[in-house]
Amino acid sequence: MDALSKIARYFGMTIDQIVNFDGAAPQEVTVEDKTLLEQVKLIQELEPEEKSMVFKMVDTFLTKKKFKHFFNKNIAAL
Repeated sequence: MDALSKIARYFGMTIDQIVNFDGAAPQEVTVEDKTLLEQVKLIQELEPEEKSMVFKMVDTFLTKKKFKHFFNKNIAAL
């Protein structure tokens, strides 16, 4: 895959849109504007390494939450 194809894919554009750029920059993706399903679809478009990092972060936060809940529940029982 050549560099232009990678750039087009990264920005969700076609090569034609890159070559014939009309001056309208791609919009920034913000989490607040997207539903969970849209966010997951966008994550699926990431490079494998980036996608893995996102899911590792989510796993870390979920594990932290479960440990916090577990300890709060068990400490309250003491």
